Amino acid sequence: MKIVSWNINSLRKRQERLLGWLATAQPDIVCLQETKCTDEQFPSIDLRAAGYQSAFHGQKSYNGVAILSKEEPRDVRLALCDEEEDPQARVIAATIGGVRVFSVYAPNGQAVGSPAYAYKLKWYGRLHACLLEQEAAATDLVVCGDFNVAPKDEDVHDPALWHGAIMCSDGERAAFARLGEAGLTDTLRLHHSGTGLFTWWDYRMLSFPKNRGLRIDAVLASRAMAERCRDAGIDREMRKGKEPSDHAPIWAEFL
Repeated sequence: MKIVSWNINSLRKRQERLLGWLATAQPDIVCLQETKCTDEQFPSIDLRAAGYQSAFHGQKSYNGVAILSKEEPRDVRLALCDEEEDPQARVIAATIGGVRVFSVYAPNGQAVGSPAYAYKLKWYGRLHACLLEQEAAATDLVVCGDFNVAPKDEDVHDPALWHGAIMCSDGERAAFARLGEAGLTDTLRLHHSGTGLFTWWDYRMLSFPKNRGLRIDAVLASRAMAERCRDAGIDREMRKGKEPSDHAPIWAEFL
C-alpha cells in the first residue's frame, strides 16, 4: 500500500497535473490539502474515471482537504474527534482497507505570538487528543498532511535564518513532537536521515532550484503501521514544470 500526502495548493488549478500524476504513479491512497474548492466544485466524477474514489471537505478559496483511494473510503469524518465546530476545513478521516487515514492541513499561524499562532497551538492540542483516541481504538493509523511545522533543524535549509520563526518556533515544534505521544512515527525518517529533504519551497528567489526549502509535510504512522513501512520519499519532480504547487508529494509504502 502506497500512501501519499500532497498540498496541491488549488485543486481546480492543478487538476490535470493531478490526473496525469495519478495515471503514472498509481498510489493506493492520496491525501490532499489546500484543495481550495467547495464540495460542489470537487472533481469527483473525473477522479472516479481515473480509478479513484474520493472523500472531501472543502470551502471556497481557502483550506480544503480530501482523501482519494482506489478502494471506497468508509466511515468518513469531517472534523476532529471532539466535534468542535470549526469553519476552517482542515481535517478529514476515513477507513480504507482496514487503515484509518487522516488528511490534515494545520494552521499556518502567521506570526509567533499572534492570535493565529495561539489558534494553531490550540488546534494542535485538539489533534493530539483526537489521535490518542484513535490510537487506542485502532492499531492501523496513518496521519498525512501539511503540518506547517519543520520538526527539526535538519528539516530546514538554513536553521540559523529560521530560528524561532513561524513553522520553526519552539512552541510549534513541541506541539508536533507531542504527536509522537500518540504513538505516531515520522515515516520519512525511518528510511532517510540528514538534511536537504524538503517538501515546500517558496515561489520566490529561485528557492526550488537552490533547494532552499522546508519539510513541513509528513506521513505519520502508528506503531503497527511503522513496523510495516518498507520505504518512504519525496516526489520532487512534481514541484517542477509549469505552475506547480509550492509543495511536493511525500509518500510512504507499507507491506
